[in-house]
Amino acid sequence: MSMAGGTPIEITDPVDPRIVEFSAIRERDLTGRQGQFIAEGTVVLSMLAKAHAAGADIIAEKLLILKNRLAGLADLLARFPADIPVYVAEAPVLDAIAGFHLHRGVLALGRRLPPPDMVERIAALPEDALVLVGCGISNHDNIGSLFRNASGFSADAVLLDETCCDPLYRKALRVSVGSVLTMPYSRQGSAEDLLGILASSGFEIWALSPVGEVEIGAIAPGKRVALVMGTEGEGLPQAILQRFRSARIAQASGLDSLNVGTASGIALYSIARAMGRLG
Repeated sequence: MSMAGGTPIEITDPVDPRIVEFSAIRERDLTGRQGQFIAEGTVVLSMLAKAHAAGADIIAEKLLILKNRLAGLADLLARFPADIPVYVAEAPVLDAIAGFHLHRGVLALGRRLPPPDMVERIAALPEDALVLVGCGISNHDNIGSLFRNASGFSADAVLLDETCCDPLYRKALRVSVGSVLTMPYSRQGSAEDLLGILASSGFEIWALSPVGEVEIGAIAPGKRVALVMGTEGEGLPQAILQRFRSARIAQASGLDSLNVGTASGIALYSIARAMGRLG
């Protein structure tokens, strides 16, 4: 069985220029620099391999593996093209490169190629479609949860406005369990413009809010549905709640609101089930 990069290349110097992108990854992040990102752990690495093989927006550029994990990862590494270099290092060197104890011992450098613009992304959606929309989501854990829930409940895409944080941050990637790498998404433009494009493309838009007019379980969805999530605390702007239909999730009295991850999971489950998307 062939492996990415053929013979692994051993790194003994933490400042070796060949692995500079992996240096001090806790203190800095590559997102925004030519679309590069750091993937961490075997589950996320597996999703990166899947995305790369699919020939979509995501490609892998190089891998950095703890030396004593190499043999156990042979099958996974074989899923990457042979021209992708695999670097290996002993634990002290790997920790010095990363800037902290990397107990997973698995890192990859990936790149997201320039994605289609929002109009093209929406135009490419199927006739029956469910999308999750994020407006002003600035927390990396919440972004990761949106993608994980979208993947788990059969959404077709995640669409983010320009004020959302980049889902390719290492923490967002990790929380999403790699779903960011396989779920189609776009992050651009204002929330109002994004929702306007969806509306003109035949989507019924449901804005989630604790004061929503309709309980989520009472919705009988059509063929194209967009669920809209706002940031915790402030929620969605009044302009959006007034322009589009709004939905709430029934909950115990005295509770202000559910967090974004929980709310998006409940809403997606309810709508996806009503649309016949779940087994």
